Amino acid sequence: MAMPRRFVDLSIYLENEVLSDPPILAPKIEYQTHQDTLGEFMHLLPGTKAGDFPDGEAAAAEWVRLTTHSGTHLDAPYHFHSTMNRKLGEAERSITIDEVPLEWCFQPGVKLDFRHLPDGHVVSAAEVAAELQRIGHTLQPLEIVVINTRAGARYGQSDYVNCGCGMGYEATMYLLERGVRLTGTDAWSWDAPFSYTARKIQETGDVSLIWEGHKAGRDIGYCHLEKMHNLEALPPTGFTISCFPHKIRGASAGWTRAVAIFEE
Repeated sequence: MAMPRRFVDLSIYLENEVLSDPPILAPKIEYQTHQDTLGEFMHLLPGTKAGDFPDGEAAAAEWVRLTTHSGTHLDAPYHFHSTMNRKLGEAERSITIDEVPLEWCFQPGVKLDFRHLPDGHVVSAAEVAAELQRIGHTLQPLEIVVINTRAGARYGQSDYVNCGCGMGYEATMYLLERGVRLTGTDAWSWDAPFSYTARKIQETGDVSLIWEGHKAGRDIGYCHLEKMHNLEALPPTGFTISCFPHKIRGASAGWTRAVAIFEE
């Protein structure tokens, strides 16, 4: 007898009205009703007329303008840099989203709760280690580690893009050096919001702060999920994450319906 399963949706919507990106990157969806597409169907079926279709209806459809980073998506190592794995021997060409091993995308999940950290805070390796100790977990290779930040509760609000803490270079490398190859966050970016990073660079002149969490992929190639949702519904461990990306040839990212699966 198959074990019963419970699914928790970890994805946001693709929609017009809720701002989940800076306005210039926002998706645009055009909805067609069953009547709107009659002309298209009559073109595809020459000789038919509107009255030939049941109730005068063809098919509902949508036209969508997106980036591959719209909605909940999986970033490929190619998004971060042209090369990866510099610290595993020598730099090699970064893989694109259609080349990401499927094994990375279906693994036991681990949730680290950083909701208490302020917006713009850059998480350190020590903070990751402390949180793992708090939840009593030792990382295993290929586990999917997701970061619950304050941003998750702000999805749908005007300040969402600038909310949440980010994962710095050393925190990201702490995970990668222990065999993690796929991570995730409910914030807009794996790194701290750009507004905070820009201010720190202006104050310190330290350009190594630019996209430091992402750029860890230069040293060890990895993927991460961005704009996840509902992470507060997850316990620290005891679930599997499924996040297979859309297969877009040569792309830097792919949309995914990220889901947590509990075997009850």
